[in-house]
Formats: sequence, C-alpha cells, structure tokens
Amino acid sequence: MKLFWKRFVGAAAVAGALALAAPAQAQTFRVVMHSDLKILDPIWTTAYIVRNHGYLVWDTLFAMDEKFDVKPQMVEKWSVSDDKLTYTFTLRDGLEWHDGKPVTAEDCVASIKRWGAKDSMGQKLMGTTKELKVVDAKTFQLVLKEPYGLVLQSLGKPSSNVPFMMPKRVAETDPNTQIKTADVIGSGPFIFKADEWKPGEKVVYVKNPKYKPRNEPPSGLAGGKVAKVDRVEWVHIADVQTAMNALINGEVDMVESPGHDLLPVLEQEKDIKLVNANPTGNQFTFRFNVLHKPFDNAKIRQAAIVAMSQEPFLQAVVGDKKWYKTCKAMFICGTPLETTAGMENVLNGDSAKAAQLLKEAGYDGTPVVLMQSTDLQVLTNLAPVAKAQLERAGFKVDMQSMDWQTLVARRNKKDPPNAGGWNAFLTSWVAADILNPVMAGFLNASCDKAMFGWPCDQEIEKLRDQFSRESDPAKQKAIAEAVQKRWVEYPTHVHLGQWYSPIAVRKNVEGNMLAPVTVFWNVTKK
Repeated sequence: MKLFWKRFVGAAAVAGALALAAPAQAQTFRVVMHSDLKILDPIWTTAYIVRNHGYLVWDTLFAMDEKFDVKPQMVEKWSVSDDKLTYTFTLRDGLEWHDGKPVTAEDCVASIKRWGAKDSMGQKLMGTTKELKVVDAKTFQLVLKEPYGLVLQSLGKPSSNVPFMMPKRVAETDPNTQIKTADVIGSGPFIFKADEWKPGEKVVYVKNPKYKPRNEPPSGLAGGKVAKVDRVEWVHIADVQTAMNALINGEVDMVESPGHDLLPVLEQEKDIKLVNANPTGNQFTFRFNVLHKPFDNAKIRQAAIVAMSQEPFLQAVVGDKKWYKTCKAMFICGTPLETTAGMENVLNGDSAKAAQLLKEAGYDGTPVVLMQSTDLQVLTNLAPVAKAQLERAGFKVDMQSMDWQTLVARRNKKDPPNAGGWNAFLTSWVAADILNPVMAGFLNASCDKAMFGWPCDQEIEKLRDQFSRESDPAKQKAIAEAVQKRWVEYPTHVHLGQWYSPIAVRKNVEGNMLAPVTVFWNVTKK
C-alpha cells in the first residue's frame, strides 16, 4: 500500500510538473485591439480591424517592406514580357490552405478578381487587364491591354483593401456579399478559431504549424512571417482606462491604440514601453455621400471644405503637438507627392466665406446626417468638431451616434438619410493607404464602382488613369497636383491632418514590426 502511494504521488508530481511546464512553452499573446471584430471579410469592408484580422489568416502575393519597396511574398518568381503587357507569376512551394489543400494558381486568379472588383487600386488594375489566365497549378499570367506602371504596387498594396489570396470557392463569393464564417480559411501564419470567436468578448488565432515562411528577415509586411507565439487572443475592452489597467497589471500584453491622454502615464510605468511602429502616421478624414442632398451639390461640398480647419480636430483627439501635424497636402507631408497646390483658400475655418458659398449654392437647410462613432477613442471626438464647424457656416447637422461596427455596416447603404442612410462620417487612413491618387480610395470617383460615398467625376478618373500609366516622378508629381486642384472643385472628402500613435506593450514583449499595419508574426515574450 505504501509503495502504491509513493508511485501515485511520484506520477502525480510528474504530471503536475508537465502541466505547469506546458503553459511556459506555449505562449499566448493577449492584445486589446482598437475595435471589436464583428465582420470577417477584408474584401467586403475597408475597416482596419478586419484588415488586421486578414493579415493573421491570409497571405499576399507581394508585400511592402519597411522602406515601402514591394517584395515577393507568396510568389517565388515573376517576369514581365518585353512589351510590358504580360506578367507571369509562379507560386512558392509548400503553400497550403488551413484545410490542408494546396494553394493553386486558380485560387489566386479568383482572389485577384474579387479584390479588383472592390478596391480602388484594384479597379484601376482590372480596368487595364485583358486577361488573367492559369498556366499550370502554380503559375498564372496577367495580360494587360496596355503597359501599366503599378502592377506590383497594386498586388503588394499594404492596407485596405488588401489583395489577400483565398481559396477559389471562397473568392468566387460576390464581392458585395460577405464570406461565411466557415470560409475564413487562409494560408497565413495563424488560423482563425471560429469556435472561440465571441463578438464583444474575444477573437482567437492559433499558430499555423504548416506555414512555411520565406527564408528572409522580416521587414514591414514583407520577408519571413515567423509565428513565434502559439496563440493570439484579441480581448475586447471598450474602456481605454480599463484596458490600460489590464496592461499595467499584466493581464494583457499589448494595447494597440492607447489614448493619447494616457501616454504620459504609461511613460512612467516601469514595465511598459511605447513603440511607434507606424512612423508615417495616419490622416483624419471627413467623407461626403454625394448621392443625396445636400452633398449632391459640389458647391455645397466646397462650402464644407472652406468651413473646416484641421487644428481643432487634432486638438480634440490627440492634444499633444508631438503626436500630430496640420498638413494641407492631400498625399501626406514628408512624402514625394507632398504639395499644397490649389489649397490656399480651403481648410482655413472661414465660416463667413463658407456661408456665402452656401447661399450661392441655394442651400435649403437640408440637415446633414452625420454618423458619429462612439466606441473608438481616436474617432469619437471628431464628429462634434465637424458639427460645430459646419453649423458655424450655416449648415444644419443631425449627428447620430453609434458604435464603429454599426457605422461600418450603415455606410454601405445608398438609402436616403431619412430612411437609414447617411450624409457624412469621419474616419482615419494610415498614410501607406493614401500616398498617391490611385491608392487613395476616397479619390476613386467612378460612380457606382467608387467606395461608399460614391463620387462621380470623369476628370478625377482621367487624372488617376494618367497617374497609373506614368513612371516619371516629375510627371507623377504634376498629375498629383492636378488631382488636388480638381478636388477643390469636386470635393470627395476632407483631409483633416496627420496624427501618430504608438502601441503600448509590456517590456517583456519583443519583435513588434515597423509597419503600417499591426501584425503578430515575429512577436514573442521573454
């Protein structure tokens, strides 16, 4: 009896030791993201939380490194014909979907077509594409109608909408219809755990044991995507202060979007560090819906861009000038296409001039239904500032509050504002999304094919086409200036200044990537 007891105790001790050792080896990385995840399709929506989800699950043919150079990702080799019309792409060996099936050229062709139907840059590429054809299981060709200067930049687009590769049967889903939860099947470094997804509570991803990263150092969104943690959990904590307390107490490892007002507090915490992972920053934006009164009238939209000024928006959200800058350049200050051409008389907060423009345009007092996001700290204060600036010029504004995911769903509706539609909302773009006229989604003025807001202007589209075919930097700069001048006449949106925000992580976290997107490969805990 004593011998049995000793063996039992010994076995139990070993089992207990193994149970304690397992969690130390299997790392879980717990993060509070900037928003809750309620939509799973990164082609259907441009919402950044869905884009971030996409980078965990799916992979891309090309990717942009930290120097903004486009590098092969899923592609092993590629070539272009002498006449610049035929691009041939061959996939890497070992690419496999999470359900065990191989990634094929057919999958990629279907994925490019679905993305190209929705994305601003993708639409331009598809517009000059004659044919996308499969050569063999791993090789496909993109045949152009005429030379196009942005093929690789399009396929390596870093942010919304990202050309993620999906299985053919999933990619054949109508681009205006969301894919099913069961179809969230990628070939990326992590696997989405649909059975553990609880909107409003948490999202879970586990390491893909069959993923074969490129044999290169990681750089930005390119290079070797090595998953160093076994499990990533997005924990939804709506209150920023509560999220900060969880980080300080070690209950989570990272907060993606700490409030700017809390940064001084976090800087004093010995176990916390702030990482400026996106040094090119972001741009606040006010989006018009041109389908309905009053913003169906370009002159009324002109009144709005005359009435607005950037500093009050930046002060209301960011506050500290070291984290923001006013910038009238549409294509980001500090980049090759920075220009103030045509911007002298706009974004000056000139309510008197705006009121005169409203009078000349025959504004009849139709209220602007302005959607306000209330659950993202970085957006919440924007709408009240816009309301005040517009009302000062004589607009009537009906500000309607809702959470971000509700806003994301509603902004796709073309219904009149009094029937569940909208006139305007505010959001933010990462700089990497808006570096030129073709990338910038809100400059897409192709009518029904344009992003929500649906601007329709042949002159802007003609200029964007010219930019896509031009390779000379000086000529590209001249076209960008022409786009900006035309925007003053036909406003599609209002850019409201650049801002920057670090992520907050515990000091035992290493490997956060310098990239315009929050990604989770290369991250580990000491």
